[in-house]
Amino acid sequence: MVDLTDVQGNILRGYRKPYVRYLILEVANPVEARRWLAASISGRSDSVPQITPADWGEARPATCFNIGLTYEGLRALGTPPSSLAMFPNEFVQGMTARALKLGDVGPSAPNKWPSPFDQPKRIHLIATIYADEAGQLGPVQQRALDRNAVTLLGFRDGHNFHGNFVHFGYEDNIMQPRFEGIPDPLRHPDMQPKAPLGTVLLGHPTNLEGLLWSVPQPPALGYNGTFNAFRVLRQDVVAFEKYLDQAADELLTHPQVGALLPSAAEAKICAVMLVPDRHAALRELVAANLCGRWRDGTPLALSPDAPDPNVDRANFDYVGDSRCPYGAHIRRCNPRGGQIVQRVANNSRRLVRRGMPYGPVYDPAAPDQDEVERGLLGNFIGASLGAQFEAMACDWLNLGLQDPRITGSDDPILGANDPETSWFDLPLKSGDTIKLRGLPRFVWTRGGAYTFLPSLSAIRYLGSLTT
Repeated sequence: MVDLTDVQGNILRGYRKPYVRYLILEVANPVEARRWLAASISGRSDSVPQITPADWGEARPATCFNIGLTYEGLRALGTPPSSLAMFPNEFVQGMTARALKLGDVGPSAPNKWPSPFDQPKRIHLIATIYADEAGQLGPVQQRALDRNAVTLLGFRDGHNFHGNFVHFGYEDNIMQPRFEGIPDPLRHPDMQPKAPLGTVLLGHPTNLEGLLWSVPQPPALGYNGTFNAFRVLRQDVVAFEKYLDQAADELLTHPQVGALLPSAAEAKICAVMLVPDRHAALRELVAANLCGRWRDGTPLALSPDAPDPNVDRANFDYVGDSRCPYGAHIRRCNPRGGQIVQRVANNSRRLVRRGMPYGPVYDPAAPDQDEVERGLLGNFIGASLGAQFEAMACDWLNLGLQDPRITGSDDPILGANDPETSWFDLPLKSGDTIKLRGLPRFVWTRGGAYTFLPSLSAIRYLGSLTT
């Protein structure tokens, strides 16, 4: 069991609010910053915004406020060296030092990140404001910015689109881990086992027998805390849609296209179109296979031939002869109970994913769409950055080590693809595949940081430091 009033509220349960603002902050004065932290859990409504815990009472608040601290931030606040030495290496080094492992190379390399992410040593805190209305973000920000305590280096805004879809056109926010002992009636039940609290909170049992992640001491600092990989990910929707056109053009004349898309099957895929179009159906078939879901969220594991609004979109697995490609994005990120080479890792890489799009919705009829920046503000939360986030990003997304059939390929949507070497296998009912080549990179990293999400006890401890 866990005291929900001691855990920050954006960890175990999502707020499901349509607007978010990330404030990237630097400690201006350690003494004043510690007072700022203490004020954030004081219970007073006339001071700094109050940290939202996982138990927010009978009604959800209109706005929620949470913080994450980088290693440099903990050091700037005066955290004792003996405590700092207990944090894991990947957190101490920071996201920019781990760039090669994460695939942050070429246009994604940290030396190409814009301000303020081009000065990672100055990023000490990332404060997050969630709101029901866009107009609520500014007043909460104003209360949060105590110039004597913290300096605003920059901010990033995100907002949900109607229907929970994201920039590539897929419906999102369908699945999150369910945790033992944490009721969340709004979450879909599914076939995956409930995750132990140690998957995401330090000091609690994990699903690795006999293994607990190290808890930085004193217990007030580390217990009930967790880590977050905050990522600003630019998404090239124009390139994605162009690639779907290219792939559909090639498939129309492929000798096995009839096995991939039988005659007249386009009517089910393009049900909303007045005149079903074979080229359009092939585009959507490719998009579904790249992701592992149709754009309406239907998983290919349950309905590989066409979207089906009647299936349980959360309750599926990759067993037997699943038609979901081994290299599909959602299967690479979370292989569920499907057979993989690293069998012990099936449920050990699970992460809490929280994110919102930024930038305007893609409009194919609007001019100069190539110049518009849009993407995802993503949070990948887990008790071990190395064993969860980095292992997923490196081993699974960019190397394909979970299955020899995809080893050497990158994730088709999120991976660091190069058109000269990239490939993706479209599975056929016969067991054969059609190999797609020439996938460009669709997603670039535009900033980010590794943060520690402290418990409210830890915030109280940090606020009481005198060094």
